[in-house]
Amino acid sequence: MTRPGEGGVDGWLVIDKPYGMSSARAVALVRRSSGAKKIGHAGTLDPLATGILPLALGEATKTVQFATAGKKRYRFRIRWGEARDTDDREGAVTAESAVRPDTTAITEVVALFTGTILQRPPAYSAIKIAGRRAYALARAGQPPDLALRPVEIAELRLICAPDSDHADFEAVVGQGTYIRSLARDLAEALGTLGHIAELRRLSVGRFAENQAISLDSAVALGHSLAASEHLLPIETALDDIPALALTANEAARLRHGQRVTPHDAHLNSLADGTIVGARHEQLVVALARIEDGGLRPVRIINR
Repeated sequence: MTRPGEGGVDGWLVIDKPYGMSSARAVALVRRSSGAKKIGHAGTLDPLATGILPLALGEATKTVQFATAGKKRYRFRIRWGEARDTDDREGAVTAESAVRPDTTAITEVVALFTGTILQRPPAYSAIKIAGRRAYALARAGQPPDLALRPVEIAELRLICAPDSDHADFEAVVGQGTYIRSLARDLAEALGTLGHIAELRRLSVGRFAENQAISLDSAVALGHSLAASEHLLPIETALDDIPALALTANEAARLRHGQRVTPHDAHLNSLADGTIVGARHEQLVVALARIEDGGLRPVRIINR
């Protein structure tokens, strides 16, 4: 359904972000070319990084939080022997080490970095400190001492070591994990220094490489994006949350902000406070919260 002022573009577009471009710049290019008035993304990629950047257009922006909550898969290369202020190759060298770990040592240490671990975010990150971004403080010569925080490393494995200076890894991580910090900490655990030399994101939740198109291709679609096979349904980001089926009458009431008690038997198995995708004829009409055996709308999806 075309909504005035939004260019009629509602859904998810997965782009393969090129090297050297910020996520904000990629968003701006797609917004300008498609005419979409509302657009967001599921997880920032640094300019150094390439790979999967899911973009939410129109009503899909209401589902971004569910996409960003999904696990992310990365492939990355660590350069041993150098610490850099940004924890990646874009930064200035701050220290050096002659130590180069072998594959046996790397494999042993990798096992220590799976599960829930404590991680200190990079000084050059978007975390806010007293209203200012950490990277802004770092650039001003006042790098903040950020607190340790728990993060989840669901998988981490060594792929290969092409030479003594480098090692390639693949990781599946939870929300809030910094791969730059992981590289820095792996190096420290191996008695050396290290930083990210290359980084590629392979997936974000349900969004994967086989769904992605190049940024140039996305921009070239222009206003025809709304009718393109590359525009994925809003529901794509909601595959990991419970879905409840509504009748036409229940859907209409929920859209008007009213509480409903659907006849879907699945409702009784879900706890109060659970967020669900309330659907009519397979389409999400609202994100709703279970309260006292019924549904209360949280975000209405207008179509």
